[in-house]
Amino acid sequence: MRFGRGHVAKAKPAALPQPSDTVTLILSDGETLPARVLEAGREAVQVAIMVPTQPLRPSQLEGMVLEFVGPRGRIRLSGRAAVQDPAEPDVVRLEEPNPLEVLQEREWYRLEASCPVLVYYEADQLPIHSYTADISGGGFLLAGPDLLRVGDQFDFQITLIAGQLVIGGRGKVMRLDAQGRRAVAFETISDIEQRRLVRFLFDYQRAERHRRLEMDGRYGS
Repeated sequence: MRFGRGHVAKAKPAALPQPSDTVTLILSDGETLPARVLEAGREAVQVAIMVPTQPLRPSQLEGMVLEFVGPRGRIRLSGRAAVQDPAEPDVVRLEEPNPLEVLQEREWYRLEASCPVLVYYEADQLPIHSYTADISGGGFLLAGPDLLRVGDQFDFQITLIAGQLVIGGRGKVMRLDAQGRRAVAFETISDIEQRRLVRFLFDYQRAERHRRLEMDGRYGS
């Protein structure tokens, strides 16, 4: 679009994730990896992969897409991806990031799972036993207690794997669903706790994908 003689409207700059944001790397072979932003600028976005993985091959990096949640929805960026330092194979740099598309999707992979939850409500902080209906990297759906109202904040402790993996933080009730369950967003959660949760969800998602592939191979024509 032109504004007057000789003046051309500049295209809006691409939205970028912010340092410490969690993003998803979509490799050329379809594998997805959660990562955390180290640096972000118009020239390049640098991220650190959050889960153990084999060093990425050039063929996996060619055509890699970085996906994150921006103000308008889930945004995918393309560019030239590379691992610059062989000593740090989990650090990936995406040069000249350009937006591919904006998707209206949820920010996190959501796992339907019944995990025990201790809810520490009000000043006495006495634990109330409940459980999740589902859980993601940004919050969870809580089956009670009924005393929690929209806007309430509370401390919680979730057992993801009995005797092995427990995470804690502070959540806020955002809404109630049709069944009266509480949609809770994380208000406060440490980087370490969130990484443990993301790793748990990622491992489950990858195991489920492999299981489906094996089933398709076993019963496919």
